[in-house]
Amino acid sequence: MDLIADFDLTRENTLGLVSAARLAARINAADDLDALVDEARERDMPLKILGGGSNVVLSETVEALVGLMKIEGRNQADQTATHNIVTAGAGENWHEFVAWTVESGMPGLENLAGIPGTVGAAPVQNIGAYGAQLSDFFQRLEAYDTETRQTRVFTREECGFGYRQSRFKAEPDRHVILSLTLALPRDWRPSNVYAGLERLSAGALPGEVMAHVLALRRSKLPDWRRLGNAGSFFHNPVVSAAQAENFADAPRYPQPDGSVKLSAGWLIEQCGLKGERLGPVGTFEGHALVLVNHGGATRRDVIRFAAFVREQVSTRFGVDLVQEPIEI
Repeated sequence: MDLIADFDLTRENTLGLVSAARLAARINAADDLDALVDEARERDMPLKILGGGSNVVLSETVEALVGLMKIEGRNQADQTATHNIVTAGAGENWHEFVAWTVESGMPGLENLAGIPGTVGAAPVQNIGAYGAQLSDFFQRLEAYDTETRQTRVFTREECGFGYRQSRFKAEPDRHVILSLTLALPRDWRPSNVYAGLERLSAGALPGEVMAHVLALRRSKLPDWRRLGNAGSFFHNPVVSAAQAENFADAPRYPQPDGSVKLSAGWLIEQCGLKGERLGPVGTFEGHALVLVNHGGATRRDVIRFAAFVREQVSTRFGVDLVQEPIEI
């Protein structure tokens, strides 16, 4: 395992923040983890795992040993009477994996197409979009426990999935996800109930759904390769049904437990912050929920602007926004 000092992470995060790791190493196989943990402990440094860098706010200097997840591979592991079972390595690009399943005649993930990042990061955040989320298809994952130094399999129940939540997010740095296995329905039907997809016919093909989802994403979200961003920067807040009555004009999404999810983007826009900026960081002019790096931004710039947005929303609506990307 090659350790690289002062490894440049500027191109390893979709926000494009200027950043470097004190030390970094590529993880190409599960067997690399024992040596990586040994190195981190011998040097008395925290171990941080970085996939596609699509949900992080990086410091200018990350005082850690950063493991760059590069475990690849994808295959149809099994087929039951009802599902296609597919497995992918944690370092696989998520969108490329989704496209592969669709092109291989194993649909189900098309509503999740276009989400940046890696397969291994997907269950940490329980990624979701256009009426679908990862946990809808989850079967199991394999992860390395940095405390016990053992590799184990996690079932759905053991993952603690919630809205943009999982046990891996609640227990940061303990588990390193190695592979993910999903069950995709063979009796597939397009999911077109989410806003923006209703124009799709009930007979739409998987490729058509994926193309439509990608077109919607392009119409709303900036390409991080051209304008650095981490996608939605805040969670959509969940309030009680009684509180929701104070937001009669806001987009709302009733939840199974009777609570109501509000649109964070709408709240930010109502504060007049759509397209607003402080220095190199601002909200995207096409979607207020997306914070963008106009060039040369650092973690300090992002945190300052995010705090400004939260303060404005809290003052006007009494709602506390929760930041989605984690800070490293």
